[in-house]
Amino acid sequence: MCFLEGTLEIMSPGYDHEAIKSMIGCLVEAWCLDRGIEFMPVGSWTIKKQRKRRGAEPDECYEFGKRRRRPTRPDLAIEVVWTSGGLDKLEIYRKLGVAEVWVWQKGKLQAYQLDGEAYQAAPRSKLLPELDLDLPCRFLDRPSVTQAVCDFRAAVAAI
Repeated sequence: MCFLEGTLEIMSPGYDHEAIKSMIGCLVEAWCLDRGIEFMPVGSWTIKKQRKRRGAEPDECYEFGKRRRRPTRPDLAIEVVWTSGGLDKLEIYRKLGVAEVWVWQKGKLQAYQLDGEAYQAAPRSKLLPELDLDLPCRFLDRPSVTQAVCDFRAAVAAI
């Protein structure tokens, strides 16, 4: 679900979409756990500004560092694009002030970082700068999260 200035979009995600977003989330979490990075997964938290008439539910999202008492938005939102809707999610996230958005589409993860009033495509995440975003994508075809995380950890250890 997302909405922007009077337009509401409701998507009904399918199996493949949900499997990919969950696997990406598990790989991000494995990366953080293995490196002692403080994080809090907050799933599909509905981020909104009612008075400004905008909101979105990321496929996955995270806070990093010490937990804030009443956060208004995540540090990172992850979107899996399986089919595209009519609303520009990056525009919604920009208006909500989400610092970084990762978009998975056609086997690739692209990071976008909020720079003033616009998102800029970036080769790496500012939040997890040591993570090569191509690496998790190599493990999304595994038959289970267990296998994906084990293979991911083995690949990271070999680097």
